[in-house]
Amino acid sequence: MSAPTAHEVPLAAADRWSLVAVSGMLSFVAMFDMNIVNIALADIADGFQVSAQTAQWAALGYQLPLVALLLPAGRWLDAVGTRAAVLTAVGGFALCSAAAAAAPWAGALIGARMLQGAFGAVLFVLMPVLAMRSVRPELRGRAMSVPATLGPLGAVAGPALGGLLLDHLGWRAIFLVKLPVCLAAWLIARRHLPRSGSPTLPARAELTDAALIAGAVAALLLALTFSVNAPPWLLLAAPAVPLTLGWLRRSGGRPVKAALRENRTAGLNTAVLAIAVAFAGVHYLIALHLQRDEARNATATGLTILCFPLAMGLAGLPGGRLADRVGARPTATAGAALTALGFLLLVPMGDSWSLPGIAWRLALAGAGMGLYGGPAQTLVMTSAAPRSVATASSTVQLARSLGFTLGPALATAAWSLGGSGTGGLHLGLGLAAGSACLAVPLLALHGRAGTRAA
Repeated sequence: MSAPTAHEVPLAAADRWSLVAVSGMLSFVAMFDMNIVNIALADIADGFQVSAQTAQWAALGYQLPLVALLLPAGRWLDAVGTRAAVLTAVGGFALCSAAAAAAPWAGALIGARMLQGAFGAVLFVLMPVLAMRSVRPELRGRAMSVPATLGPLGAVAGPALGGLLLDHLGWRAIFLVKLPVCLAAWLIARRHLPRSGSPTLPARAELTDAALIAGAVAALLLALTFSVNAPPWLLLAAPAVPLTLGWLRRSGGRPVKAALRENRTAGLNTAVLAIAVAFAGVHYLIALHLQRDEARNATATGLTILCFPLAMGLAGLPGGRLADRVGARPTATAGAALTALGFLLLVPMGDSWSLPGIAWRLALAGAGMGLYGGPAQTLVMTSAAPRSVATASSTVQLARSLGFTLGPALATAAWSLGGSGTGGLHLGLGLAAGSACLAVPLLALHGRAGTRAA
């Protein structure tokens, strides 16, 4: 009898909240790692005596394979055992982090980070799949709220904790701090996940598909990264179009198109992208404005921005319970509307900003994100056919990751277009708030057409 694949593993008779906790731990660690390295780039450059551009690849080396391999990882995970995939990805992620901490030169660090990004792509796809399959259908809202809440919390906590580690232990500590969490997650998963088949290597056609989509995403991200101060670098994005078209015509792209069409989740993924753009853009603009224009110190800025993740964490689990009781779609829609309102209230603030005034607006938006996160992912995952659950997970994770990358780039462009003074700031905040507003009707209208047709 053949070993069960990822889409054949049945739901457990009893709810396994320990596995939901694993998905939350991995979500926190993966997002934490995306952001903590940015604060250490100057120290890495000094430590290896390399340029800032070379040191930047300690961050880009992780982000590029992570975002580029999300869709191929989803297709691969739909055909392999969940237990083996979780243990392999968590173990590989931890080992690469240890290798980065011990790197003797810059090239070794960048290589370890690129391999870690590949394992990170698998983790990002696995997290919502693991949370959804560990509980009964009527509890999926609160289960999905765990990774959906802890992921953005990790993104915000990364820079704060990274500063403390850099001041007291040095830059190598930022790669070691995640290892206890990875070990705990690996041990829990090993004990509680049912046995399944061993992971198989991708076929040659799958590797070709992965290379095409990886090249397209890499071209886009490199163009956005380098064009902030030099707009001609945007030309780097040109190869993304033919590479994407080529991938869509092949065996790797057709199932993704079919899944989006059959599951009717294109609008949901667009909503996830829009909220992520708003989230990342607002955080970037507020931090930059407070420190550069208002001359606030890092502690005051950090405490003010901390109101967003605190409110999000407080609202996350109640949002999951509310979704299980009244439905995921109305809960996600209400949360997105509350987030959009908080961001909209930031736009008309005057030239002199008070920290309490910023804090309560960010808290309002954070509470909305807490209500929205889990239910939105629940909508995407429960809309997918059993055979394409991992593919659905990869699409929503790609939308969110691209949003986190696009947000600061678009905010920077808007600030430049707005001119001197606070005009650029208000334009950037308006763009972010408009992006959040776009998500509201997309979430509210999900499933309406299918209901009328039925």
